[in-house]
Amino acid sequence: MTSSSPNMALDLDNADYSARDRFELMHREIRDRICLLDYAPGTRLSETELAEEFGVSRTPLRRVLARLEDEGLVQSVHGVGTFVTDVNLEELAQTYQLRMELAGMMGHIMPLPPSDALLAEFRALSDRSQSLLQDPAPREFARLITDFFLATLKLTGNMPLRTTAERLYYQTSRIWLTSVIDSVIDLCDEMRIFDGEISTVTAALEAGDLQAAAMLQQAHISMSFSRMRAG
Repeated sequence: MTSSSPNMALDLDNADYSARDRFELMHREIRDRICLLDYAPGTRLSETELAEEFGVSRTPLRRVLARLEDEGLVQSVHGVGTFVTDVNLEELAQTYQLRMELAGMMGHIMPLPPSDALLAEFRALSDRSQSLLQDPAPREFARLITDFFLATLKLTGNMPLRTTAERLYYQTSRIWLTSVIDSVIDLCDEMRIFDGEISTVTAALEAGDLQAAAMLQQAHISMSFSRMRAG
């Protein structure tokens, strides 16, 4: 199965974009499609179609795919093509364990007190969560989880920690959405639990307690992993 173009094509024609900017935009878009299951495990990604969609040559696209392969999201098979990797909860159990440890580190390795703008971002995420509780949608909820995670990365100034945490997050992010689609876990229950996480983490940040916010995240990652295994 080859890739299609599920989302609107990126606008890479902006004259202000550098080659690096275009690389990052393509990487982020394809990664999001993989993590939102637009490209399901086993999907063959067509270099020709993607290069045409993004309006680039195959050379920069191949660099993007090489980075995705390094991140464990795709696998290149010589003479056959590039395929989206499968995800398995048990195979990624150690990755989840490391994610839990890294989440705890956020509160004491170069912690950054949240700015007013970042606090506003967390409150906006909480508002989105409340809206989704009224109209549950797995895909939008998956986006919310990712946006929440990316916001929490701004709470540490340690770049290696941020980079490693982000890499591991995207390795495991598809498992949750797959579990919902396969009815392993209940969407509404998960949304209520996550809504509580956003509320408590935001309250901890408003109180200036970054260590508590980090511990709350660590606990929620652990509980989420346990629920998926139990299902």
